[in-house]
Amino acid sequence: MSKVYDIAVVGAGPMGIAVAIEAQKAGLSHIIIEKGALVNSIYHFPKNMTFFSTSEKLEIGEVPFMSIHEKPTRDEALEYYRRVVQKWNLNIKYYQTVQNVTKPEDHFAIQTRRNLYQAKNVVIATGFYGQPNKLNVEGENLPKVKHYFEEAHPYIGQKVAVIGAANSATQVALELYYKGAEVSMIIRESSIPDNVKYWIKPNIENRIAEGEIQAFFNAEMKEIKQGNITFVQNAESITIPNDFVFAMIGYHPDFEFLTKIGIQCDTDENDTPQYNPESHQTHIPGLYVAGVVCGGKHTSRFFIENSMEHAQKIISSIKKDQSILGKLFS
Repeated sequence: MSKVYDIAVVGAGPMGIAVAIEAQKAGLSHIIIEKGALVNSIYHFPKNMTFFSTSEKLEIGEVPFMSIHEKPTRDEALEYYRRVVQKWNLNIKYYQTVQNVTKPEDHFAIQTRRNLYQAKNVVIATGFYGQPNKLNVEGENLPKVKHYFEEAHPYIGQKVAVIGAANSATQVALELYYKGAEVSMIIRESSIPDNVKYWIKPNIENRIAEGEIQAFFNAEMKEIKQGNITFVQNAESITIPNDFVFAMIGYHPDFEFLTKIGIQCDTDENDTPQYNPESHQTHIPGLYVAGVVCGGKHTSRFFIENSMEHAQKIISSIKKDQSILGKLFS
């Protein structure tokens, strides 16, 4: 019979790492199961991306995060989390997508395509970056349409449309413009939102004001074709030439997976998973949620800096339950 771990964590992002570290501190055995690479979402961030947060705020596991500048780069973050995992000697199984989590007996069964793992408790820390929000327009499945951005070099001299105006969209638009793409932005709002980071907002507004980036405000995408895109602006249908589309309209947790394993979500517009905020335990005893996934579609509610306490709450709850059981059967 395979080993039964005290805790199985689904997802090897910063939150999953933090949970495993807290488990080790508490003397609990753990396993982390990850569908891709270590901190897979960060690995798939744009290659030249700089974090909005300072390196100090991203620290976990009492490992100092040193970066050249105040705000670290993607590569510095990858190096940092590799060092954290090495220091704590975390037990991580990579490239194993969890297909299902069930509780046939007094412990959970975590099924991947390759293996079956067992644990007394399961923590879902899967984030949201793997599921992009959709435009739901004709032509969205064309190869020219991207929901992720890696680097601007391939788009030099190309007519590129960026859909959206949040932090990611504005950063992508600026990066493309500076590398020589002809950039248009299709924006639902009447202006660049106020919550765009203070060092990005004036830059993108100035590029738009100078005509270096063409922005269509109060606009909604209608159709994407191989050589052009069509959108509606103030009830007028407009078609412009286009080579590539970056739909930077956000991402969402894997609600299908959450539902499959029995986690209930609110019926509001955010589909927030139901859990006890004091322990992060769902209605299924021993099944917890942590990190960004706790916010449902409201993905800006939780991020690395303000969700580290989730790990501590979860481990405290598990230790408390173990203590109660120990007293009952002593």
